[in-house]
Amino acid sequence: MIHQTKQVALVTGASSGMGKEIAKRLMADGCRVYAAARQVEKMDDLARLGATLIQMDVSSDADMQAAAARIQREAGGVDVLVNNAGFGLYGPAEEIGMDEARYQFEVNLFGPARLTQLLLPAMRAKKSGKIINISSMGGKIYTPLGSWYHATKHALEGWSDCLRLELAPFGIDVVVIEPGLIETAFGEVVADGLLKRSGSGAYAKLVESVAAATRATYGQGSNTPPGVIADVIGEALKSRRPRTRYVAGKFARLMIAMRAWLGDRLFDKILLSQLP
Repeated sequence: MIHQTKQVALVTGASSGMGKEIAKRLMADGCRVYAAARQVEKMDDLARLGATLIQMDVSSDADMQAAAARIQREAGGVDVLVNNAGFGLYGPAEEIGMDEARYQFEVNLFGPARLTQLLLPAMRAKKSGKIINISSMGGKIYTPLGSWYHATKHALEGWSDCLRLELAPFGIDVVVIEPGLIETAFGEVVADGLLKRSGSGAYAKLVESVAAATRATYGQGSNTPPGVIADVIGEALKSRRPRTRYVAGKFARLMIAMRAWLGDRLFDKILLSQLP
């Protein structure tokens, strides 16, 4: 028989950035944390703090099934699932191969959806739990050359809304987090991928401008520390009735408000005016 007093949490994408800070915050708040990522060696610091490490690629059904079975066996399931793993695929829609586009959806949408499916039966049996889906302000707005990335985040938001309605009768909360500009390696990865993929194609001029703007935006050290997002999640988990969405981080509220109130054409104009 499993004797469990602490809340059990699983955090995906915990090897760096927001995921690592979220795992640290949940441990500090007294949770028993399973930290999952493809590169387990990058989570040694979390292990020293008490986390249980799991090697998991959220595009691998076998990895997710094995993780869910292990957590069920050792802890009786999870009380908190933080679907944080994800990445940004940027480039002209015409030039990104469909295999790349599908992989973007596998990691950013289908992976979280499948992991949620695997962990929900234990949550329903307890009639409690919280599912935290890390979206982005990019789930409400759009930026040049981000068609596939924004498509996944918009989809994650719609999926989360439907899931919230389905799980409400079972006492399970679904919360969407919409970070703004966070101090991570996201910008450098996006810029490098852009130039490598489409730096000399028909969209080269736009690609160079977006890459330069991205590096400038993320290269000043002035974006929001990832710990701020961890703090927001910590507060949401303490709430008996958490909000359905939390917006936090540099420019997030501003950009989402602009998108909501300006027309498409004016928002387009503002975005393009920011490019070098």
